Amino acid sequence: MEDISARPDYLGHRQRIRRRFLLGEGKDMADYELLELALTMAIPRRDVKPLAKTLIKKFGSFAGVVNASQNELAAVEGVKENTITMLKLIKAAALRTSWQNLNADDAPVINSFDSLVDYCRSAMAYGDIEEFRIIYLNTKLRLIGEETMQKGTINSVSIHPREVIKSAMEQKAAAIIMVHNHPSGDTTPSKADIEMTKAVARACRLVNITLLDHLIISRSSCYSFAEHIDLKNL
Repeated sequence: MEDISARPDYLGHRQRIRRRFLLGEGKDMADYELLELALTMAIPRRDVKPLAKTLIKKFGSFAGVVNASQNELAAVEGVKENTITMLKLIKAAALRTSWQNLNADDAPVINSFDSLVDYCRSAMAYGDIEEFRIIYLNTKLRLIGEETMQKGTINSVSIHPREVIKSAMEQKAAAIIMVHNHPSGDTTPSKADIEMTKAVARACRLVNITLLDHLIISRSSCYSFAEHIDLKNL
């Protein structure tokens, strides 16, 4: 018969935190507690509360931890491949769920604008370089797919209208939404952003494709060109 008194204290704590999670599915748990529970799956034989608190302190939040790069995570003492895999799995699951929910909606994607922004923020806002994506839409403005077209530097990413049009036509898209992130956190469009958006809008019109919007994403805000410029009449 197992001597319960000889079991490490953290095993009982793990059972309690697991039961607490199942009762409320994590709604009443602090970020470090939710992260701690996730870490128990990757690190089965160690007290992981100190590591969870270290990660939250370094990256600021649960979202900050799961969105940290693999190199950033690996630089934290105690984080091994299993832990990185678990954290990246959490991010991938969240993104896939968000994307599939958007695809499941029969309404035009513009009716789920907030959900689209949330998806783009989760996918792009935590990157340390600028990234340019296109979201493809059909004639009913429902999602067809998406593509990361270009990755740039910390404060710039270049894209040519010809590349956008070519990809949109290959996807048989009737409309597109362009998205890129600003790692600085300031979503104010640069002069280059404005000129590129105008050029793409004009090029799209020549081939009967609608540039529905161009979003600039950060962790805390979003700039929509469609709210500031009449993209259909440039």
